[in-house]
Amino acid sequence: MENITPLRKQYLDIKKNYPEAIVFFRLGDFYETFEEDARIAARELEIVLTSREMGKGLKVPLAGIPYHALDNYLSRLINRGYKVAICEQVTKPGETKGLVQRQVTRLVTPGTVVEPNLLDSKQNNFLLSLYLTGDSCGLAFADISTSEFGCTQLDINGLEAEINRLNPAEIIMPKSQSLNLPPHLKATISKLDGYYFEADVARERLLKHFECQNLSAYGCENLPLAVSAAGALLNYLEGTQKSSLKQLERLSVYTISDYMQIDSHTLSNLEIFRSSGGNSLKGSLLGVLDQTKTAMGGRLLRKFLGQPLLRQEDIEKRLSAVDYFFEESLARASLAKSLGQIADMERIANRIRQKTILPKELISLKHSLEIVSAIHRQFGLMPPPRLVYFLNGLKPLPEMLDIINEAISDDPPSTLGEGKVIRSGFNPEMDKLCSLAGDARTFLSQMEAREREQTSIKSLKLGYNRVFGYYIEVSNANLADIPQNYIRKQTLVNAERFITPELKEYENLILNAKERLLEMETGLYEQVLNQLGGFYSVLLSNAAVLASLDVLSAFAEVAVRNGYVRPVFHPENSMAIHRGRHPMVEQGLGHGSFVANDISLSAEDCQIIILTGPNMAGKSTYLKQTALIVLMAQIGSYVPAETAELCLTDRIFSRIGAREDLSAGQSTFMVEMVETASILNSATSRSLLILDEIGRGTSTYDGLAIAQAVVEYIHSQPSLNAKTLFATHYHELVEMANYLPRVKNYNIAVSEDRGEVVFLHKIVPGGVDKSYGIHVAKLAGMPKWVIKRAYEVLTELENPAKKQPKNRTCQPQLKLPMTEQTSILSAEIKELEIESLTPLAALNKLYELKKKAEEKGF
Repeated sequence: MENITPLRKQYLDIKKNYPEAIVFFRLGDFYETFEEDARIAARELEIVLTSREMGKGLKVPLAGIPYHALDNYLSRLINRGYKVAICEQVTKPGETKGLVQRQVTRLVTPGTVVEPNLLDSKQNNFLLSLYLTGDSCGLAFADISTSEFGCTQLDINGLEAEINRLNPAEIIMPKSQSLNLPPHLKATISKLDGYYFEADVARERLLKHFECQNLSAYGCENLPLAVSAAGALLNYLEGTQKSSLKQLERLSVYTISDYMQIDSHTLSNLEIFRSSGGNSLKGSLLGVLDQTKTAMGGRLLRKFLGQPLLRQEDIEKRLSAVDYFFEESLARASLAKSLGQIADMERIANRIRQKTILPKELISLKHSLEIVSAIHRQFGLMPPPRLVYFLNGLKPLPEMLDIINEAISDDPPSTLGEGKVIRSGFNPEMDKLCSLAGDARTFLSQMEAREREQTSIKSLKLGYNRVFGYYIEVSNANLADIPQNYIRKQTLVNAERFITPELKEYENLILNAKERLLEMETGLYEQVLNQLGGFYSVLLSNAAVLASLDVLSAFAEVAVRNGYVRPVFHPENSMAIHRGRHPMVEQGLGHGSFVANDISLSAEDCQIIILTGPNMAGKSTYLKQTALIVLMAQIGSYVPAETAELCLTDRIFSRIGAREDLSAGQSTFMVEMVETASILNSATSRSLLILDEIGRGTSTYDGLAIAQAVVEYIHSQPSLNAKTLFATHYHELVEMANYLPRVKNYNIAVSEDRGEVVFLHKIVPGGVDKSYGIHVAKLAGMPKWVIKRAYEVLTELENPAKKQPKNRTCQPQLKLPMTEQTSILSAEIKELEIESLTPLAALNKLYELKKKAEEKGF
């Protein structure tokens, strides 16, 4: 350590406290990184890696960025999961002996970002805290850019769905615990010492933060796991922000049973937040519904979609508000225009509280407050009855407007110190400093002109830099003409720089004025922010009202554009949708192209629909549109149908498509069985089940047996009795309608003409006995030989007595030699007399025979 420079020692003392972060070390106008941090920064930011001598014979890798470009580079590192410690100079040169003092003022992590240009305006940036124990879990979340802070205690089985709903940027948990995230989640996982999650430590942290004696008022006094998660989250934020967390003034305690629970597979299958193909907003339900005009509305819409309501009273309030905007097109258009001019008041309120807001943002807030007053005049003075509930909390803030108008210039710069942020006339002393600085600048301009005239050196110029201050620059060719009172200050390659006693005097005057101006303007700006911070709660209340109006009017706009209707809820456990449509597919096809279909499900007489039909004909679309209509209705939206009579649904489950989980050692079929088992163990009589191709991942007999058993179980269990759409290619399952009274058969209509197949996409009663899979293979571009051979094999399988002659020209041929074992099996099959049985009963008999044959070693 004796050989290193004082600067390196200072850096090492700071770096040892942030081993997992990249330290941005402020050196003048740059943030520098050293050693491994520099190598990472050079690679990720595509900047030059250099070196610097920081001790005898010690060259250290170095990579730096300009301080004013911090946000651009910071976003690239944060988006890639890195943490960055911002180390600032906290004293001025000359104030202390030796080096200026430096310290980390903030640790930026993916879950603690507050810079507006680093955040998705319509999506929360959640930091999630988890504490797992046995079969239960404590969960807390916070978005410090919007002040949202909540916690819950839940069964471990519901954890993945809640993580998917919140979609956190970062997750903190004890070092001793682990978590497997779904592949599409890109959250950074940060491990903390278990000490922070200990019940007493976490509880004490919450009590201190809220300045209370117990947590009863917040609803978590008897939720120890939730308290552990919430307390640890506060400790983590305190360590990263290095500042007060006063903006987290409320703790929302909730239970997942308050809302319709949607597991991660269903969120993905139904494409609620992202499309399955492009993993993007386009093609998702959110993409269809998001006609919101504000960032607050966009975030609230995501919350609505993740937490559909279970109380009809709450749903009807939203639907009534949508009714109003649906019918009052002028009011809807006027509101949309107003909302389009409103800034993100929620995040602005928090930046005021944190004193990080820029002057230009205050002007944006001023314009937004003026719009709030206009919206209040439109709706708040005489609230329409259907909007009264959602207008509660809308309050104009003329006092805030007055403060901003009196103190802040109409077009302020982004930074303080030039005297252009605080309005002229607000503070007489600052006006004098501004005048002095302005006079000095005028004097310098006049002095340059005077010196050029007196010396006859036309190229002479006055300049300034941070190191040498103000100077007169004369080219080498004109040095012979300089006056005697010019004092040499700096030598350049092609010029010399000078100072004069007069210029030195004004330099001191200007620099002192600038320093005093920066100090005074900064102080006055902080006073203004303190005043504005007093309106924090009312500002957030206004933001919440505007967000609600934004979402509900957006629902109405979507309904008008797409021809949606208001759903009707009734107490019976049934649903009847007339001419229902899939919202995303319809939008993709264009107006009038989608084939609408009816559906009727009832726990009394049509509990389960067995849906058969060919691939590509629309079975999955029909299944999904039913689920989407139910979900849209329970978030308070109109739905794509001509009429929709619904009952409250507690959960929507889906099992659609093939998916494997190799990291967990699970095959496609195993994943299918695990998901199906979870559905059967969790669903209730008020649930909606969307099951597609259950049992297709294994052999025909096994798959058919499982599919049949699943349907029979759903039908026979009184505690289950869930309304179910069951799509399948096992045509044999249609026989269940003959002995299960609440099972009905439907199929996708197909038209055949001279071997050509046309999918009509229409759902009609009855089952089918064809899959048209070879036709789909033909459409996919399979070689003609494969298609021809497939039809031959299909003919042999469907009509074993009409096998093709041995001299058929298709090659290669498959020969199956008759063995003693297959002869015995054939005899036993004949004895079963399966010709007298129904197809489903015959298959069951054959399945039993297969098991017997396996036991005999056949």
